[in-house]
Amino acid sequence: MKVAYYPGCVAQESGKELDLATRWVCRALDVELVEFPTFSCCGSGFVDEANEVLNVAINARNLAIAERAGLDLLTICSTCTGMLSLANHRLGDPAVRARVDGALRPLGIDYRGTVKVKHLLRVLVEDIGLATVRAKVRRPLTGLKVGAFYGCHLLRPADEMGWESAEEPHAFEDLLAAVGATPVYYRGRVMCCGFPIQFVKSETASRIAGRQIVDAKEHGAEAMATPCPLCHISLDAYQAPAARAVGRPLDMPIFHLPQVVGLALGATPEELGLSRHLVPTEPALARLAGAPSG
Repeated sequence: MKVAYYPGCVAQESGKELDLATRWVCRALDVELVEFPTFSCCGSGFVDEANEVLNVAINARNLAIAERAGLDLLTICSTCTGMLSLANHRLGDPAVRARVDGALRPLGIDYRGTVKVKHLLRVLVEDIGLATVRAKVRRPLTGLKVGAFYGCHLLRPADEMGWESAEEPHAFEDLLAAVGATPVYYRGRVMCCGFPIQFVKSETASRIAGRQIVDAKEHGAEAMATPCPLCHISLDAYQAPAARAVGRPLDMPIFHLPQVVGLALGATPEELGLSRHLVPTEPALARLAGAPSG
């Protein structure tokens, strides 16, 4: 399988472990990542709030780069997936299409709308398939109870994303089960992580993140995993203020999606960049039968 790789901003800077783990997993599963240095930021939802047409235009430009190479687009961020997918959808509106085409034409860019936007989670579950992933497992995550945390933009708005139910998704839990972990179901798995207001109302954002972690913990989770780097920031990097906001210790290890898969396929913690996390992952790793070293 060959795809245009759209890592997004966080995975190239503060969350480099996400990129590291993605590359390891894709090598293990024979997914060829084609890189395009000219990709730009997706706007992260903030540009969309200020100027919808501009947001569609910058994402149409990214999609056109992949289209020119004849490739679909692989993302590793729920927010990037949402913005790129919504651009595809909104270009179906003739008025939006006319304004976007007018903005891109002077740049010599013509996007015909043929590119599919695929988050790594969907690629693993649908394109590669759970049976293939399961067959590649070298270190089953037996003994580890993991709460998936989807993030908002991978599922919503459901009609425009055209994938799983925004209320009762199951793809991530299916993947967790395929690699040997025990999926934990809890209400907070489809709620917001608080990141969008972290820099405006930090205490409220921390309380939101803390509530989701508490919910996962009270349902038995020993670790959480997310397909979104912004959710990872809220749940891992800001877990200390989240604990203060909810008035209780949390100590919840947070994994990126490809890190969980990589562990099961045989990668070492070092190869997956687990030491970069603020909340130590060792307690979760210690629960595994035949715990990994390195």
